[in-house]
Amino acid sequence: MASTEKLPTRAENFADWYVELIQRAKLADYSDVKGCMVIRPNGYAIWENMQRALDGMFKETGHVNAYFPLLIPEEYLNREKEHVEGFKPQLAVVGYAGGAPLEAGQRYVIRPTSETIINRSFAKWIQSYRDLPLLINQWANVMRWEMRTRLFLRTTEFLWQEGHTCHETEAEAQDETLRMLEVYRRFAEEWMAMPVLCGQKTESEKFPGAVRTYSIEAMMQDKKALQAGTSHMLGQNFAKMFETQFQGRDGKQHFAWQTSWGVSTRLIGALILTHSDDAGLVVPPKLAATHAVIIIIGKSAEERAKVKERAVALAADLNKNGVRTIVDDDDSKMPGFKFYEYDLRGMCLRIELGPKDLEKGQCVLARRDQRAADGKAVKQFIPLTDAVAKAQAELDDLQKSLFEKAKAFRAANTFEVNSYDEMKKKADDGFLLAHWNGDAKVEAQIKEETGLTTRNRPFDLKQEPGKCIVTGEPSPGRIVFSKAY
Repeated sequence: MASTEKLPTRAENFADWYVELIQRAKLADYSDVKGCMVIRPNGYAIWENMQRALDGMFKETGHVNAYFPLLIPEEYLNREKEHVEGFKPQLAVVGYAGGAPLEAGQRYVIRPTSETIINRSFAKWIQSYRDLPLLINQWANVMRWEMRTRLFLRTTEFLWQEGHTCHETEAEAQDETLRMLEVYRRFAEEWMAMPVLCGQKTESEKFPGAVRTYSIEAMMQDKKALQAGTSHMLGQNFAKMFETQFQGRDGKQHFAWQTSWGVSTRLIGALILTHSDDAGLVVPPKLAATHAVIIIIGKSAEERAKVKERAVALAADLNKNGVRTIVDDDDSKMPGFKFYEYDLRGMCLRIELGPKDLEKGQCVLARRDQRAADGKAVKQFIPLTDAVAKAQAELDDLQKSLFEKAKAFRAANTFEVNSYDEMKKKADDGFLLAHWNGDAKVEAQIKEETGLTTRNRPFDLKQEPGKCIVTGEPSPGRIVFSKAY
């Protein structure tokens, strides 16, 4: 396929558009290891910016980073029945090491999550209430065996962070659970420009071993939901399994109250599915590795040399003022090819500079999200003296515009449904707010018959009693149903 051949459109085939965009924008590639992906530099740069922002937020809330082993004794998972049953189908087990098979009781699982092995350390570190709260975060990779995979969204191995905390009281643990959910909301909305619904998951959708699970849920451009982050109130379940106890203020032994919370490289998939278009990737400026490219226009070497001198100076001014900028002086590619490539890779701003522009004291600026009716970029002619201020203003506006556009899209595709027939008819239409009686069997029936799952019960959704759309039984309030990734 020629590198300038257009992507499939979202309307033609959304799934193909997504996968081809990732590969053509050089974000990730398939691996020879089944279910695993290779994250290429363009994709990893976005992940690094996500890490940097989130890590700062974690540290602002008092958390510190640590690292725990990749291999977890299989016996540890078996201690928490609900936990092991929830993860059993996804476990990768090491049964052979050092040239010999491992006997029963010696086998390991490759980390699917770390509640068990981290609790083993917590039990040694915590002796007194004075050791609490203990606020730990880990940046790591995990492995969950998947039969059907999709780049970034669902892979056997992925990168993530997992927070694990211990507290003196249930109330403190609950506060922590909601505090970290709010951190995720802020990151999703203020950095990713992706509006989310914050709320509690149902019993059947909660994390195995948790007392309560909360999530942030986003709507993608195909109107499906994507769970972008979770925060779990673990209660004392894992503490009791691993004897994570402390001497309380009353001199007695107490089990710690715990939380865990995490987000992963799935957020890159969410970013793509929320903002990108038929021309390629669109990245919110706060997460873009590079904000602007200055493309040198000129036929002769003499012309290009003069333009390059001014372009390098402009790039230096932009970089000095927080606009991460590169200069493209490659004369082996035509400008049109470069425009296509930078649009495909999600460059926020494209600045063209040629001999005629120098004569007029101007540059030509195109913003990634602004397209004319024919699909081509909208161009602005900017005085060179105003270029830095204009670039800064455009980046700020781009960040805001992406959020507002995504928020408007979600609002236009969110509906109240008041009967089961109406739910079935609108099953592919987005977020459906429906009354449900809270029965897991009814929840499973809806999933089986419509493909819809409960997402969460949003905190900001006014709860008024009603009747379950399936059984007619009392409902405490509406909950969000949607098809989902």
